[in-house]
Parts: sequence; C-alpha cells; structure tokens
Amino acid sequence: MSSQGRHEARLWAVQFLYQVEYNKGDRREALDLFWASRKAGPKLVAFTEELVDGVISHRKEIDSLLARYAEHWDVKRMGMVDRNIMRVALYEMLHRDDIPPVVSINEAVELAKQFSGDESGRFVNGILDRARKDLKRPARAAAVVNPNLKTDPS
Repeated sequence: MSSQGRHEARLWAVQFLYQVEYNKGDRREALDLFWASRKAGPKLVAFTEELVDGVISHRKEIDSLLARYAEHWDVKRMGMVDRNIMRVALYEMLHRDDIPPVVSINEAVELAKQFSGDESGRFVNGILDRARKDLKRPARAAAVVNPNLKTDPS
C-alpha cells in the first residue's frame, strides 16, 4: 500500500474512533455503515480496521501512556480529534514494528494540523516525541517485519 493509502487509512481510523466515542454500539455494524459511504479497496479497509481494532483493544494501555506523557493534561479533557490521532500513532509506535515511529509521529502531526490547526500539531508532536524517546526500538527504521501482521509492510 502506498504512503498516501496509509495516510488515508489513518485519517479514516481517526474518524471512525471519533465516531464510536460518541455512539456506543456494535462496532461491526458501525464499521459496515462507515464503509458503505466510502470507496476503499481491501488493503485500505484491512489497514484501517487493524488500526481501529488495535487502538480499541489496547486503549487502556495507550490512554495510560497519553496521561503520562501529556503532563498536566487529563486525557478526557484533550480534544477528541487530537486524542484519537495520538491513540492511532501510539498504537503504531508500540505494536507495529513495520512502521518507523517517526513516520507515525509525522502522520499524526499532519492529521492534527489538518483537523485542528498548527497548535494541535505542536501539542501532538510534543507528546508523541516524549513517548518515542522511551521506545526500545529505532525511531527512523522499521524493525523486523512481523509475518503475522494482517497488512503488507510496503
């Protein structure tokens, strides 16, 4: 999948995560409705859903890290868009060895600027950069590709 495709998948993952924070209900049904209004190939759908499922299944861990790295900020008081952008990035940084952490951070900053403005971009960058410094993996390179991942690393 191209970097543009992955960017679009991240954007859609953030949109869906935002949506499900407001509308609790059956996630599969919500995803089906979400995809009904979009044109996406199977790789794009698979990557988006992997991000969504990963964030949701690791949300407690991710929110705990957000709280730790966002000193003096309550996670619940963060802007919902920024919070979900950072959740996607942290999920990638922690659980997607095929994606270099700096790529996840750069994508998150671009999404924050696109949706919320330059201030949000700086806010997101500061928090995610603190998290990156504690990672036990290279920041600018993908680790060994996990053959069990659902999507291709390209």
